[in-house]
Amino acid sequence: MSILQLLSSSIGRKDKEQNKKLADEIANQENIEAIKELITNLNSNDKNIQSDCIDTLYETGFRKPELIADYYNDFIQLLESKNNRLVWGGMIALSTITDLKHKEVFEALDKIMTVTDKGSVITIDNGVKILIKLTKHSEYFETTNHLLMEQLLKCPIKQLPMYSERALECITDRNKREFVQLLKNRFPECEKESQKKRLEKILKQMKRP
Repeated sequence: MSILQLLSSSIGRKDKEQNKKLADEIANQENIEAIKELITNLNSNDKNIQSDCIDTLYETGFRKPELIADYYNDFIQLLESKNNRLVWGGMIALSTITDLKHKEVFEALDKIMTVTDKGSVITIDNGVKILIKLTKHSEYFETTNHLLMEQLLKCPIKQLPMYSERALECITDRNKREFVQLLKNRFPECEKESQKKRLEKILKQMKRP
């Protein structure tokens, strides 16, 4: 049976739970043929099929990124799509494989940042994830740390605690001072007590040796 027959839209479901179940099965069985079929149908004439395919692919990426990593170029190409669903889906997929394909993702960084800067919240979230993962690599640090700090500086204040918590994995002696100062500068912008508490917790962590 074609994997397309098992997608959410093919069985008349509007939610994405079926696609998640499919991703579980694909990951557990390491079903490469199913992945190839999903990749091919990213170009389907049916937008529902396109949407379900990218959905199932990035859900597979959450579970076993190595199964979709070699298709990084297909995901990069999606960033040029006129279908916003494919754009942010491609960005999520890239974020799941950045640790495995950091060189290839870094080479596409200009395109990724262009899309991030004008993208939806989901697109921006995953653009930030990509920057954090790249910044952990010393060879990209000079480029990606600057871009990451720029995102932290201009993101909506409600996003800052989440982005900052995620960024902790790439904060070292090289960027700790800049990171701390940025959080202190933006702290007065906090609109909710919960935002303040999350930032305070991060700042306390930064004081530890």
